[in-house]
Amino acid sequence: MSPKLNTPVQTQMVVPLFRSSHSGDYEGNGRVDGKPPKRRVFVQTETGCVLGMELDRGDNVHTVKRRLQLSLNVPTDESSLTFGDMILNNDLSSIRNDSPLLLTRNLMHRSSSTPCLSPTGKALQQRDKSGVIEILGRSKLFARTNELVKDIVKAIKYGVEPIPVNSGLGGAYYFSNLKGESIAIVKPTDEEPFAPNNPKGLVGKALGLPGMKHSVRVGETGYREVAAYLLDHDHFAKVPPTALVKITHSIFNVNDSVNGNKLKNKTVVSKIASLQQFIPHDYDASDHGSSSFPVSAVHRIGILDIRLFNTDRHAGNLLVKKLDSVGKFGQVELIPIDHGLSLPESLEDPYFEWIHWPQASIPFSEEELEYISNLDPVRESEMLRTELPMIREACLRVLVLCTIFLKEAAAFGLCLADIGGMMSREFQDHVEEPSELELICLEARKIIADREILFTESRDRGRYSRDLDFEDAVVATTPILSQESLGESSFQYELKGINGWNPLFKLDESIEEATVDEVPTSEVLTKAHQRPNRDPSTISRLSLSLKKFGFSEKCQRSRSGKHEATYPLDSTFGVRKSAKELLPQTTSFVKLADMNEDEWIMFLDTFVELLFPALVDRKSLSISSRWNQRLGASCQF
Repeated sequence: MSPKLNTPVQTQMVVPLFRSSHSGDYEGNGRVDGKPPKRRVFVQTETGCVLGMELDRGDNVHTVKRRLQLSLNVPTDESSLTFGDMILNNDLSSIRNDSPLLLTRNLMHRSSSTPCLSPTGKALQQRDKSGVIEILGRSKLFARTNELVKDIVKAIKYGVEPIPVNSGLGGAYYFSNLKGESIAIVKPTDEEPFAPNNPKGLVGKALGLPGMKHSVRVGETGYREVAAYLLDHDHFAKVPPTALVKITHSIFNVNDSVNGNKLKNKTVVSKIASLQQFIPHDYDASDHGSSSFPVSAVHRIGILDIRLFNTDRHAGNLLVKKLDSVGKFGQVELIPIDHGLSLPESLEDPYFEWIHWPQASIPFSEEELEYISNLDPVRESEMLRTELPMIREACLRVLVLCTIFLKEAAAFGLCLADIGGMMSREFQDHVEEPSELELICLEARKIIADREILFTESRDRGRYSRDLDFEDAVVATTPILSQESLGESSFQYELKGINGWNPLFKLDESIEEATVDEVPTSEVLTKAHQRPNRDPSTISRLSLSLKKFGFSEKCQRSRSGKHEATYPLDSTFGVRKSAKELLPQTTSFVKLADMNEDEWIMFLDTFVELLFPALVDRKSLSISSRWNQRLGASCQF
């Protein structure tokens, strides 16, 4: 009988460590005897098995699957090898060194009866030659993490054991140095909530399926932890150094069956995990009142949360460290951690604990405004594609959209609480309503769709009448969004839509499950998750478009336009929904991932055009409305 997706899945045995060396340095990176260096990849099955393997020049998807079958005894028929958005057909030439790949099954129904087999004698031919801890990536930004890894490996060699973290819903472990001091926290991707090897009984989903948040897949929170660190330029918000690693130890959890029971006999296993520097602290923000928190610290963390569209910034993941040195008695420092539920694949309801705090209503300082103005979302996206090539394109689009929104709102004079309020949804009469940000996105998509309809109708009419001048017909109602004119249109829009269109139209996200007992086939997965081919000119076009969006210039155009755009915004706060349920039913109002590159650029152009009237309305709200009680809860890891 085929189980439903919300039932626990079979966990297979993880390959033991074949190499006894504790070194974290990979021996296959250099050129040997004039031959080009071999690439190495770490392949993970959807149930958590991990195998590091070297790729020869002639290797392809078929040979990788064959090695997995020999080493791990996992079935590879009707399966796909994926790398972020990409489903690899056969060629592996685009996969860079130290990349994590995921093997997923394509069957419409996943069986929980897959036997748990041990590696055979043939598996010894497919040796995992990687060290105890391997950083997946060679960025200079991981220099501090590399020092941590060396200290941890040395401690493991001398028998210093890691300690499991009892709090939270996912598996996490403190790793120490030779002195026994905790210096890092490790979170395996297959021990996240609802992942196959979760040690706290919250199992039930294979890696790659929607998890705690439908817009964040199981097994992918670790990527987001690293992305938050990489995006914290100049250590502005003080995110601790974080890297993605392949790590091997017997402390990690492996469940023995669909019941999620832990194996009694510990086995040395390899995991893909996030590794973050442990910061000694005195308490977290939930243990102390927020009145003593520095305004600058709250602002800097809030700026990061806005950029990342953080859906889980609760007080428990804000560490508080006392600064009792000379001249700093009574002062504290805030350290933000746990960014695994940031950068979702679609807009949903964020959670900003600081939105309650009075510091969030204080205007940004000149230094903070300068930092915000210097943010470049296009360059940041390209940096993440380089450092975390497995990150999904939809996540990068959320980053770009939220950074543009932050830059425009801050330049207009909005404070942190106002910006967070525009991004947050409200409950009115027990119905979840889209946020002001989502309403603007919906209207932008509607305008683009209407223009496409006009174009199609005019093209069809032109087949029968050569006298129709389509250019004259369209220019009167929509801006011309060519490469030369992106960002320069001065047209204003009526925001009521056409034919009574309802802006609260709900859109189904491609990542959500159509039914709980179905899994997309290979063909469906390819269409839904294949990263679109990127035109080399797209980056420069998008960058050019954004550079032309000087906000003061936009404001001038909006004021001088013939028709002042109006935007229906609710000026009263409702009651925030409770998120205490393990899997809350979330609604997706806005899709970003289904647009091609040209549509995406036009969407951003239209979004900024529509943003000004919304910012005017938000700024005109009475100060008292900011202090209405906003109830909510978060999903603590």
